[in-house]
Amino acid sequence: MKLFRNNSVTRYLRSWHRDLGFLMVGACVIYAISGILLNHMGNKDPAFRTEEKSVQLTADLTNDELAASWNSQKDLPAAKKIFKVDETHSRLMLEGGVGIYTRQNGLVEYEKYTKREFVYWINRLHYNKVKGWNVMADFFAVSLIFFAISGLVIVKGKYGITGRGKWFLALGILIPIVYVILA
Repeated sequence: MKLFRNNSVTRYLRSWHRDLGFLMVGACVIYAISGILLNHMGNKDPAFRTEEKSVQLTADLTNDELAASWNSQKDLPAAKKIFKVDETHSRLMLEGGVGIYTRQNGLVEYEKYTKREFVYWINRLHYNKVKGWNVMADFFAVSLIFFAISGLVIVKGKYGITGRGKWFLALGILIPIVYVILA
């Protein structure tokens, strides 16, 4: 790698690496927070807070009677649609939620969803669901490739790629390969 031993090339790479790094810190933090939330969401969307609730109504209601009874209750989200699931259950599609009515006992168990605005928007950016964001997402991805490659060559000596850096590079390559093989 004689090209990168030239101090002027290394100096330019170091300068671009530093300046682009400062530029991309905000995007890195947003993608990192969103990635952590998405990695640990389980069966719930982290962009919404879910409250599980129940309401006792009269047993054996028809769907029309269920709609009337539900919508007459205070502090309940409006029922947009109710449909039969099977002989003993009806599904309630609610304003900001969903519920199940059990005909035998009249119990409605429902979930109410409240949007977490910040998490919602960073997840939309992460999934590239905001119109025009793909230009920024591609720029960010190319920047990460540049950081990886320039980072390999700007550190010299025993801590660089020809020293102990090669072992960390090899380990960084091996970890995902071993994981895929064992998974």
